[in-house]
Amino acid sequence: MFTSVLMIEKALTSADVEFVTTLHGDEPVAFHVLLQPRGDQADRLLRAIDDVALGELDEAVREGETPEGEEALPVGQRALEVSLTALRAAGARAEGRMVEDHPLDELRSLVVEAGADEVIVLTDPHYVEEFFHRDWASRARHKVGVPVLKLFSHSKA
Repeated sequence: MFTSVLMIEKALTSADVEFVTTLHGDEPVAFHVLLQPRGDQADRLLRAIDDVALGELDEAVREGETPEGEEALPVGQRALEVSLTALRAAGARAEGRMVEDHPLDELRSLVVEAGADEVIVLTDPHYVEEFFHRDWASRARHKVGVPVLKLFSHSKA
C-alpha cells in the first residue's frame, strides 16, 4: 500500500479527491491528511494579493471575513471530516488531523510516524509565497526526506 501525507487548507472537492486517489493507478493508497485552515496560514494582505492575481476581486474584498485563530477551528474540522469521508468513499484509507502547531514541524513528524512514501500539498495558488519559495511545498522539500508533490485545487470548496 502506498502511503501519502496530504496537506490541505480547505475541504477537498470531488475533482480533488478523484485526482489524488488516481495518482498511483490501481495501487491502494492510504492518506494521512493534515489540514490547516486558510485563515491560519498567511496574513490577509498576502491572501488578498493572491485573490487579485487570480482575478478574484470579490474574494479579495472578503478576505477580512475569513475566520482566523480559534474561529477557524470549527470550519477546519468540518472541512477535514468532509475530506476524509470523500477519500474513504473513493476507496482510499484515510485518517487526519488539524494542524495544532507549526505546519511543517507537524508534517515532518507525520511523515515519520506514518512511514509516508510521499507528501502531496494540495492548495489554492499562493503566488506571493510561491514566488519567494515560502509556500508549504517549497519549504517541505528541505525537511521531510520524501518526494513532495505540489498540486493546485481544481475548484473552490
